[in-house]
Amino acid sequence: MFVILWEFEVKPGSEDRFQKAYGPEGDWVRLFRRDPHFRRTQLLRDSSRALWYFTVDLWDSEADYLAFLDGHRTAYEDLDRAGEGLTLRERRVLSFTLDLSASRSF
Repeated sequence: MFVILWEFEVKPGSEDRFQKAYGPEGDWVRLFRRDPHFRRTQLLRDSSRALWYFTVDLWDSEADYLAFLDGHRTAYEDLDRAGEGLTLRERRVLSFTLDLSASRSF
């Protein structure tokens, strides 16, 4: 599983619109659902900073995510531009591959 964590500082007064656009039924998820390798997006609100949010995007693999970007670049960039008015800052915090088949032993 490939995981991408994004951080956003939302403009005051734009919280509801941001949550609708970036939430589990929002514009981004509708775009990502065009690809069978997309699993889900989770929207999280920072409890210590009222205007800060995180999204966690889950894909089958990094290669699948990159292939999606290649195939949907224009739609991705259009949606990104449309959301610029909702945020003061955004950044990709990290991404990693999570091996769900690995067993843990403590």
